[in-house]
This record gives sequence, C-alpha cells and structure tokens, in this order.
Amino acid sequence: MPDKMRVVSGIQPTGDLHLGNLLGAILRWVRMQDEAECLFFLADLHAITVDVDPAKLRANVREMAAALIASGIDPKKSILFAHSDVPAHPELAWILGCTARMGWLSRMTQFKAKSGKNREKASVGLFTYPVLQAADVLLYNATHVPVGEDQKQHIELARDIAEAFNHHNGVELFTPPQPYIGGGAAARVMSLRNGSEKMSKSAESDMTRINLTDDDDLIVQKVRKARTDPEPLPETPEGLNERHEARNLVGILAAIEDRPVEAVLAEHAGKGFGEFKPLLADALVAMLSPLRERLVELRNDQDELDRILDEGAEKARTLAQPTLAAAYRAVGLRR
Repeated sequence: MPDKMRVVSGIQPTGDLHLGNLLGAILRWVRMQDEAECLFFLADLHAITVDVDPAKLRANVREMAAALIASGIDPKKSILFAHSDVPAHPELAWILGCTARMGWLSRMTQFKAKSGKNREKASVGLFTYPVLQAADVLLYNATHVPVGEDQKQHIELARDIAEAFNHHNGVELFTPPQPYIGGGAAARVMSLRNGSEKMSKSAESDMTRINLTDDDDLIVQKVRKARTDPEPLPETPEGLNERHEARNLVGILAAIEDRPVEAVLAEHAGKGFGEFKPLLADALVAMLSPLRERLVELRNDQDELDRILDEGAEKARTLAQPTLAAAYRAVGLRR
C-alpha cells in the first residue's frame, strides 16, 4: 500500500487536443501534482480496442506527451509513461479478468454506447477494457482516481474486482480506489457552435473547437464567430440556465481564470457579447500562446520526449513489479 495518497489516471493518445481536453482534464491533472503522488499514462493499449492507424499511434503518444508537458505536467513531479511500455498492465488484466464476471461487464454502459447497434462486431477488447482499466489502477495500489460522471461506474467495477480478488484469495493485496475530487473543478467545455454538444475533435467543422495548436488570430476569429444570443449577461448563474452558448463562454472564462462562474458574472453582468467576446479571446490567447510555443518546441525534439517516456516507464515498472508478483503468488502461479 502507498504511504500517501496516490493518484493514477490515463488519457487516450488521440492527437489534436483542444480546449475541452485542456480545461476538462489536463489542467486538473496539473493541479493534482501538488496534492498527491501522481502517475499519468498515455493509454495506447486502450486505443487499439477500436480501429486505429498503427503508423499514427506512436506519433499520437508523443504528441499527447508533448501536450501534457506543455500544459504543466512535470516529469520531475509525476510519473509520465506510455501504457504499452509497462507490460505489467496487460499481465495483471488477465489475472483480474479471471476474477471479474461477465455480468459485471455486460452492465457497463460505455460498452453499450461505444459498440453501437451491432455489438457482435465489437472487439473483445472493447468489452473487457474496463478490466484493463481496473488493472491500471490496482497495479499501483492507487488510493484515488480522478473521474468524471461517465467514469464512476468504472471505479465501482475496480473496487468490486479488488474486493473480490482479496476475499477469494485470502489476501489484502489490492486497495479499493476512491474517486478523487481534488485538483479543482473540471470544466465541461461545449461546442462553439452548439452549446448543447461537447467540444469534440470529431465535429465536422473546425470552428466548433479551439485547438491547442491554433494561432492567436485563429483563436480570436473562432471566439468572435462563436454562437451566442442578443441578451446581456445576467447577474447570477440561474440566468444562464436556458442560454447554453452563453453559459459555455462564461464557463470557459471562469475556468481560465480559475474562479467561480458567480465571480465572472459579478464582474461582467450587463455586458453584451460584443464586449465580452474580446475579453474571452484575450484570456484564451494569453493562456494558449505560451503553451503552443512549448508544444511546438517539444514536438520538434522527439528524442527528449522518448527519454521522458522511457524514464517514466522505468519508474512505473519498478512500482508495479511487487504488486504483479504478489498477484501471481496469490492465485498459485509462479513468482
């Protein structure tokens, strides 16, 4: 068991990160580094549960690593590594898969959503990936895992697997993890063209999102053209309840400035979007411009990125090995 709070979290290396990724997860990770012992991994093993271009996968791992570091993830504070560089993850997943039950996995709502109508053609990996997620966490005896609303079910599954394994094998090996509520609030960033849809890289129009690699002029243009309404900003958040696009832009500024929506409205109530949008654009440029420069710098130094990932993987392997060995012994296998 870890001596202090240990947080483990992963992100799929899909490339093309946008503002929603940054405000919704990455900056929360950055703040976590000062609150707990952190392990962050690029989940390339999870990425292959669906069709993926092999030539792009490693490039996306480097791109994601560069984006995380540019955003403030410090390899001196946290352990940053590629999932596939630590074979203990899939090894433990197999052992845990023999504890997990089909009924548990069949109730996972994300499989139903991701497999669509033709589940018979979904990969076995897509069905069983929650077991790998459990292994990702239990391998390091993480005490806490940062999750959004759509991931709480996965934490519950990891806890069920940990408790079942411990009970069945008469050991106290795995720590049932708790959801992590530290690191500040994660912003839910919506499309710039439809405030009812999440900002996504899969949206057809690039004007729906702000990419971390957008230049300053393009950021200003996208904010200027973002969909809004003619009403001025209200004094309280309740006034934004039915104004999805307005609520989105106010929420973005609140996340950038790391303060409550109430405080943003208290300062800007009564302003129209002709006045508010330039303020938001300036705040976005101020935040993203140095991040973009650092990202480009790291992207152009693949040897340094690989060195950081290799160093992180070595640390992760060292941490993982005792737990994996104990799991083998608990089920009567070698080691």
